[in-house]
Amino acid sequence: MTFPPSQNRAKQSNYSVLLCIHILFFILSTRVSAQSSPVFACDVKSNPGLSNFTFCNPAAEVGKRVEDLVGRLTLQEKIGFLVNSAGSVSRLGIPKYEWWSEALHGVSYVGPGTRFSSLVPGATSFPQVILTAASFNVTLFQAIGKVVSTEARAMYNVGLAGLTFWSPNVNIFRDPRWGRGQETPGEDPLLTSKYGSAYVRGLQDRDDGDKERLKVAACCKHYTAYDVDAWKGVDRYHFNAVVTQQDMDDTFQPPFKSCVIDGNVASVMCSYNQVNGKPTCADPDLLAGVIRGQWKLNGYIVTDCDSIDVFYNSQHYTKTPEEAAAKALLAGLDLNCGSFLAKHTEDAVKAGLVNESVIDRAIKNNFATLMRLGFFDGDPSKQLYGKLGPKDVCSSENQELAREAARQGIVLLKNSKGSLPLSPTTIKTLAVIGPNADVTKTMIGNYEGTPCKYTTPLQGLTALAATTYVPGCGNVACSSAQVDDAKKIAASADATVLVMGADQSIEAESRDRIDIFLPGQQQLLITQVANASKGPVILVIMSGGGMDVQFAKDNDKITSILWVGYPGEAGGAAIADVIFGFFNPSGRLPMSWYPQSYTDKIPMTNMNMRPDPATGYPGRTYRFYKGPTVYTFGDGLSYSSYNHKLVQAPKLVSFPLEETHVCRSSKCKSVDVVEESCQNLAFDVHLRVKNTGKMGGGHTVFLFSSPPSVHNAPQKHLLGFEKVFLEPQTEGLVRFKVDVCKDLSVVDELGSRKVALGQHVLHVGNLKHTLNVWI
Repeated sequence: MTFPPSQNRAKQSNYSVLLCIHILFFILSTRVSAQSSPVFACDVKSNPGLSNFTFCNPAAEVGKRVEDLVGRLTLQEKIGFLVNSAGSVSRLGIPKYEWWSEALHGVSYVGPGTRFSSLVPGATSFPQVILTAASFNVTLFQAIGKVVSTEARAMYNVGLAGLTFWSPNVNIFRDPRWGRGQETPGEDPLLTSKYGSAYVRGLQDRDDGDKERLKVAACCKHYTAYDVDAWKGVDRYHFNAVVTQQDMDDTFQPPFKSCVIDGNVASVMCSYNQVNGKPTCADPDLLAGVIRGQWKLNGYIVTDCDSIDVFYNSQHYTKTPEEAAAKALLAGLDLNCGSFLAKHTEDAVKAGLVNESVIDRAIKNNFATLMRLGFFDGDPSKQLYGKLGPKDVCSSENQELAREAARQGIVLLKNSKGSLPLSPTTIKTLAVIGPNADVTKTMIGNYEGTPCKYTTPLQGLTALAATTYVPGCGNVACSSAQVDDAKKIAASADATVLVMGADQSIEAESRDRIDIFLPGQQQLLITQVANASKGPVILVIMSGGGMDVQFAKDNDKITSILWVGYPGEAGGAAIADVIFGFFNPSGRLPMSWYPQSYTDKIPMTNMNMRPDPATGYPGRTYRFYKGPTVYTFGDGLSYSSYNHKLVQAPKLVSFPLEETHVCRSSKCKSVDVVEESCQNLAFDVHLRVKNTGKMGGGHTVFLFSSPPSVHNAPQKHLLGFEKVFLEPQTEGLVRFKVDVCKDLSVVDELGSRKVALGQHVLHVGNLKHTLNVWI
């Protein structure tokens, strides 16, 4: 509407205000109605005719329902279901659906499928994954997933979330500089595999035990060999990861395989990078061949967002966009995060580059997932999780689990006699210093949601002792440290806690580090405060990746070092619980901490895991690297001490072979893992573990193996781990079942798994046990 020139500005202004109010009211009322109910198909109450369709019959078999639905769609309608912002078909009672939601360590606002409102203003924010992994507690991994899926379903029921969550991240934390390492469970393939499958089960498994149905749908990402974001001019959109078949099958692929086979995950996401010259989202061997073929994925394969656009426009892998669309679909892709397939698939069909049957295959996988979620079963309020709502988000039990997860993950790296735990009765004044001492959002890392509430480290410590606080630096970059005020309060306090480290400005998605020192003048601030302090000095490092803190490890004035990852919404309370001895630390490092000299020698872009003596390349992770570390995988102290005693383990294992096998007549260093020979070929390792200290606590028992030196095998690798909780002066029995073909095998140079013959050494703590494997 326009006003004639004769009317004055006041009327125009009044009209504009009224119009704005009207528009605002319309938006708010629309939003409220949108948030009042979930999006779902087959609403037979509104359209009774839908009950005649097989795809709307919850009692019918999923495959038949999917066939019925796809048979009713036009080509243009089908293409609308190849992208994350899926189209609607009103004549069939199918509304729009947004596939992209995230739940890395709590329901996240990243992605358009989920949002918070006055109805649900926040969700439980657990520690960032790298810290949760440090608990080495598989039960905890699954428990967190279960809480997250409950809160996700509750938010879905009020129209604030979807049902498909693109989490977890199971990439290997291969290089300490990687900005996204914080999202992962660390550097070890077994830990990452166990974390991934357990978290997936927590998200997906239903309380009624129905294995065909899903609570929410998880997604393991980013497939595969993806761990360079932006380093010295190399970015993930252009990076070609050159990876040996041995490293692929030994290091990068196991977590994804475990997600699919052990976790029965509903989705796998292909990555931006190329692997050996092929974009992962256009590689039929990796997608149709391995994920769908070898591992038998029951679900859908999705791109990382705009990955097809990336391999067309940035990597120039195809000459036309239609060819790019066809290559992705023919490789086995089902869903495109982005709009590329919506724009170019129809032209690809018309050009004869891809058949409609390939599109049918893709959308069948997508629809089958939604059907397993109940999306086509009508009103969700009548389904198993229909009664969940805002009351089930941020419950006191869920928030306590976030605190417990942080406590279990925190790693005590150094503890001089007379330092930790501090006594609340003797510590009358506590100096709290550092740029991360009073942070909120920093504590939850990336792929975060709005938390229920925050407890900062300063708040947690202040609840237990009288504190004085100065930040010491304006932020974690610490370009200029304010040392004098910090030294002053440290000199008069009974103890000093320095909360230092990083945040998302230092390490993040699309932000890899160049060095691994503490940023800016943090080291200067720490050292000068330590020298001035009257009492114990506790250095708390908040970070995703490891830091070169050798200076602090060597400095006697710094009496304790804690690594707290990004500890989640209750991080400050958990830190205080550990420092004051209300919780006995039991976390262990899930990744190695290197000196800066390591990163000076080794480009981040070199994907090789194994060392190369000819070039001086040192190799990566505790499995292959033999050089100096600041701290290594599995390091972590307790306020108690634990003794291990081997109770049961064989000294000889015989590997059965046919009489005609070549290795019976010639000396072999290894034999192929074949199903016939491997059936029931396992043994038990039993250990007695005793808490000899004065405080009860958790303890992680690691079972490592050093295999014979064949096929460039790891110098040491993890066979299993168990978390036990023991009261003072009590003991428990820990049992490991060792599968010979799975656990005592190595991957050879061609990617084949073989059982290494000869002497294996099993390690538990300081215990070593020799085991010979012969034919």
